[in-house]
Amino acid sequence: MNSLQPILLVEDDAVDIMTIKRCFKQLNITNELLVATNGKMAFDILLNAIHPPHPCLVILDINMPIMNGLEFLNQIKKNAALKHIPVVILSSSKEEKDIMYCYTQGIAGYMLKPLEYDKFVESIRLLNNYWSMNELPL
Repeated sequence: MNSLQPILLVEDDAVDIMTIKRCFKQLNITNELLVATNGKMAFDILLNAIHPPHPCLVILDINMPIMNGLEFLNQIKKNAALKHIPVVILSSSKEEKDIMYCYTQGIAGYMLKPLEYDKFVESIRLLNNYWSMNELPL
């Protein structure tokens, strides 16, 4: 991933946050990882950014308090200044309606959260490899 731009993780589960941070460290992903524990907090982070660059990627969970991932996704994709930011869903939800809704909102991908750490690392490795090869807007 573009190491000059941060990555925004929107996740309310402390264990998952710790696991993702551990994966980033193990995989030498040097992007700053911004963490929001609900969609409202994440949207506020994006709106109140003092200056670009915006995050090069949002990793988004669906099931969260206050503003869930689907509501956040709707808000970011309606905002002209933010809708270009790629969003990848990382969720335990296998609900077809959630997956379809996310794709209709313009997500870049939908990944199920692996239960085993080694598979979690591999998922983050694949995500990093894919986004490292993409040209992203600044």
